[in-house]
Amino acid sequence: MIWNTIQLAVREIRRNLLRSSLTMLGIIIGVSAVIVMVLLGRGATAQVTESIASLGSNLLYLRPGEAFHGPGGVRGTADPFDAADVAAIDHEVAHLAAVAPVVMQTMLAVYGNDNWNTSVTGTNNDFFRVREWPVSAGRIFSETELRTGKPVCVVGSTVLDELFSGEDPIGAAVRLGKISCQVIGVLEEKGQSTFGSDQDDVIVMPIRTFQRRIAGNTDIATVYISVDAGDHITKAKEDIEALMRQRRHIVENQKDDFYVRDMQEIVARVTSTTEVLTALLGAVAAVSLLVGGIGIMNIMLVSVTERTREIGIRLAIGAMERDVLRQFLVEAVVLAVFGGSLGIVVGLLGSAAVASLIGIPFVLDPWIILIAFSFSCAVGVIFGYFPARKAARLDPIEALRHE
Repeated sequence: MIWNTIQLAVREIRRNLLRSSLTMLGIIIGVSAVIVMVLLGRGATAQVTESIASLGSNLLYLRPGEAFHGPGGVRGTADPFDAADVAAIDHEVAHLAAVAPVVMQTMLAVYGNDNWNTSVTGTNNDFFRVREWPVSAGRIFSETELRTGKPVCVVGSTVLDELFSGEDPIGAAVRLGKISCQVIGVLEEKGQSTFGSDQDDVIVMPIRTFQRRIAGNTDIATVYISVDAGDHITKAKEDIEALMRQRRHIVENQKDDFYVRDMQEIVARVTSTTEVLTALLGAVAAVSLLVGGIGIMNIMLVSVTERTREIGIRLAIGAMERDVLRQFLVEAVVLAVFGGSLGIVVGLLGSAAVASLIGIPFVLDPWIILIAFSFSCAVGVIFGYFPARKAARLDPIEALRHE
């Protein structure tokens, strides 16, 4: 019985193919829009998570100032850290894999006839461990170079491309302001960060060289800290905060003039934000499914009016109300199922194309496909029921008189 009803529904749809196609278009647009919005949101979330993870695993970073959750992330002024603070963290806090003091400044790098504005970073060899950033050519700093502040540097791939144009940079001298820095290594390519900055646009040198020859002071703006295992992060963070309060003479009930951030917290916050935005975009796109459902109801009401005499004949020769109800309800559901199936195909192709165009990963989520398809079927049932009930309740005598 059901199979015969489906065949009748398909026959009626084929008989008015153009009208049926336009009706399904609303469902196709709705389903594809939901899939595209959600999958692009999942891809953006995956890209952000991967980008933050590229900064280093089990990473904490310590900065002066008072942290708060708002634009800029820091307010107030505070004294910077110094080498003694870094040494205290390294020696007194347990479960640390590496501690890297970091100071940075944007400078003009000159080699031959080429020049390039880049970020110059002063640090130690733990920086490469904390950031999980090995060299692809050459080497990192020797202990002698770090201790004496020798003017040597390791360059990122962007600086390599801009200044050396395919030439081997190892041993070359790059001028940074008034100093000449010998290139001893090239960093592996990292790509863009979470916030769109080019991580490879960097020159790294020993922190003593930077402080003596560029900054002219011993201030340390940031300390990158790598914890040896993920389950030690919370304890290490608490120990660092307690140590810094002690060293910076912060009394009880006084606010910290520094903050320690956990990269896992940042990942969780960013992921939560992108998921909320994804859900919002999906909900907005789902509105078009409701519009498609209204289109189905409208067309089915027109179909009931056009086929009033046919309905009267069926009722007159013994068809039950539930048979007529089932026929029109199945027609509405078939329209929604066809539209939903085509919408899934369009949505997946559109998601893959847009993801490739804007440079985010394509993340396939079977659940959202199932949810979108189920929702399209539900739209067919809900919006097809009223026209089907109207058809089933027609008076056979009045229906037979209809012209």
